[in-house]
Amino acid sequence: MAEEGNDSSQEKTEEPTPRRIEKAKEEGQVARSKELNTAMLLIAGTGGLLIFGAQIGKALVEVMKHSFDLPREVVFDEHQMGLYLLDGAGEAMMALMPLMILLFISAIAGSIALGGWLISGKAIAPKFSRMSPIKGLGRMFSLKSLVELVKAIAKVSVVLFFAIILLRFQTEELLGIGYQATVPAMVHAADILGWSFFFLSCTMIIIAAVDVPFQIFEHTKNLKMTKQEVKDEYKDTEGKPEVKGKVRQLQREIAQRRMMQDVPQADVVITNPSHYSIALRYKPERDDAPIILAMGIDEMAMKIREVAREHQIELVAAPPLARAIYYNSKIGQEVPSGLYVAVAQVLAYVFQLQQFRRRARPRPHMPDIPIPDDLKHD
Repeated sequence: MAEEGNDSSQEKTEEPTPRRIEKAKEEGQVARSKELNTAMLLIAGTGGLLIFGAQIGKALVEVMKHSFDLPREVVFDEHQMGLYLLDGAGEAMMALMPLMILLFISAIAGSIALGGWLISGKAIAPKFSRMSPIKGLGRMFSLKSLVELVKAIAKVSVVLFFAIILLRFQTEELLGIGYQATVPAMVHAADILGWSFFFLSCTMIIIAAVDVPFQIFEHTKNLKMTKQEVKDEYKDTEGKPEVKGKVRQLQREIAQRRMMQDVPQADVVITNPSHYSIALRYKPERDDAPIILAMGIDEMAMKIREVAREHQIELVAAPPLARAIYYNSKIGQEVPSGLYVAVAQVLAYVFQLQQFRRRARPRPHMPDIPIPDDLKHD
């Protein structure tokens, strides 16, 4: 019980594991910055007005002219009035469409710029814990609420500071509008307002540049784990050590049984003669080089030799070659190219030995097996 109490009181000092991060994404918990989204929307909106503003203004003027300049027969026909209204609304929508598309794209881009694209049913599922008045009061007076208050004050301060600077630079130009004719003055004023709002929107980049690292830090901090949580997750994902050990043992046993089934296909078994056994197959019609069918040491080496004797496969004692193959090769692969000559001499010796047993030639002598220095293993 005391151990459990210590585990629950551990500090979250460990970085979140990939599994913890993936699980958080499944629950809709990713780093998001409202300030980044707001900045992109404001900049896209004011920039879109500067680009499409004149076109939108002309289109809306034409809609107003079309809507108020009606023939007499249309005024007294209620059906025609409805058609005029729909026509005017359609033209207004077409005029505003480029700006709406730009705002839509910027809203999506601002949302996924930090945290990426994520659709989670758990994030939008209703949570009754959020309706608790006590927890609501706790959130109101939490550190996060304090940070949001500081950000709101900082936003107002930054925008107000740059607004004052902008106003000072444009004071003379604004006063000069009073001396212009009505239409040019309205155009000039709209131009000044448009660019002023654009520059003020760009000041939100400063807030976003501070908020984005903070949100990443806060998100990572919330996902941090205790050492016990890391251990528990490892056990859940990788399995308990004793279970993994049992699985590995079973895998080795299966591999060994499969390996022993291949031994009867061997052409020769090279031995140490007691500690190592290497079963080789070489069929010129199917193999480019000798293939290692099985190999083992001590007890496994004894089993390989027993199977070889049962199937009358030649056993050749060549300790340096057996060690070189064992430590430089894997089962199912070809022997290393540096041992081609040595293995070829062994295979030639086995062929001559088979000829001798059929009384076709004198008893051969075991040749000296050359082993390259880089492949030797004592």
